[in-house]
Amino acid sequence: QVQLVESGGGLVQPGGSLRLSCAASGSIFGISAMSWYRQAPGNQRELVATITNTGTTNYADSVRGRFTISRDSAKNTIYLQMASLKLEDTGVYYCKVDRSFELSPYWGQGTQVTVSS
Repeated sequence: QVQLVESGGGLVQPGGSLRLSCAASGSIFGISAMSWYRQAPGNQRELVATITNTGTTNYADSVRGRFTISRDSAKNTIYLQMASLKLEDTGVYYCKVDRSFELSPYWGQGTQVTVSS
């Protein structure tokens, strides 16, 4: 089992910045990728960014150039630095972990990000 704890959400004005954190604990061996997803009210959960165990990153087109995913392997933590936030970035942000030998991923409880003036 892998436990995930997200933090760093909050209320920010358009154009502002936030940094989210996701700390993994428990059976953290075999992790192949860690990702951030988000879900706005009435919408499906969507991929925001992914970082693999080799450091390869991938971003949704809607956030590329504004968001940066990074990791601290020593702390088993990933981060999502969000800049130039827009109203449409509002939603609950979830951390996801994939392990190479399992079909089902692990999800965090989510952290709310609200972009509003």
